[in-house]
Amino acid sequence: MAPAGVSLTLVNKVALVTGGSRGIGAATVRLLRQAGARVVFSYRSEAARAAELVAECGGDAHCRALQQELASAEDGQVLVETAAVVFGRIDILVVNHGIWPPHDQPIAEMPATQWRRTLGVNLESVFGLVQSATAQMLAQPQDHKTRGHIVLVASTAAQRGEAFHADYAASKGALLSLTKSLSSELAPQGILCNCVAPGWVRTEMSAGTLSDPDASKKALSLIPLGRAADPDEIAGPILFLCTPWAGFISGEVFNVNGGAVLVG
Repeated sequence: MAPAGVSLTLVNKVALVTGGSRGIGAATVRLLRQAGARVVFSYRSEAARAAELVAECGGDAHCRALQQELASAEDGQVLVETAAVVFGRIDILVVNHGIWPPHDQPIAEMPATQWRRTLGVNLESVFGLVQSATAQMLAQPQDHKTRGHIVLVASTAAQRGEAFHADYAASKGALLSLTKSLSSELAPQGILCNCVAPGWVRTEMSAGTLSDPDASKKALSLIPLGRAADPDEIAGPILFLCTPWAGFISGEVFNVNGGAVLVG
């Protein structure tokens, strides 16, 4: 008899993915759907692309796209409240959205408006998302020992910093501390919070750097595997952290960076 294989099923689960219309977010939406979850995802401006992804994932009965700016705590709260109505619950929150101002900006010259906007999108909105999703998960009927999963997507910049991008590194670094704080607080209540920290990934956000020969050579030289990741290679660990196989993992920073940052 052939072995049945190992299942990473999320049947009967509902996931909310922010920034889900492209890149890591879109790869995560696809993978969660393949695992059987119903998925709600947010997008900011890519309406046509979002509609294509919904159709690809089986239509409105299985996947729904919500247009929502995420630049403040209030924005995050509104998204969770709206998403919870779609399929009646939220079991998984994947916080994937974020901005990375692509131009180098010395800290001595960085406009306060840039600092506030980056932290507004990358951190303030995360507070609203986590706060509202936690309340939603705690209010739902519990039929398993795990009430829910929260996965925050950070960056290697959170761990080693990034010159000329202090706003981005600071916002992502805060997610590492938030992960640990949420784990300490929520794990006893059955909500597991973990973090995935990618290195360079081939997405639209990184296209400018990775398409520049000199910048790309410099970036990839720091990666022992010698290449950037594909979005699916980040989505896979996110999926794993949302399954029962990760039921004893909480407060972990899951490094997915080709060996670029070694933390233990």
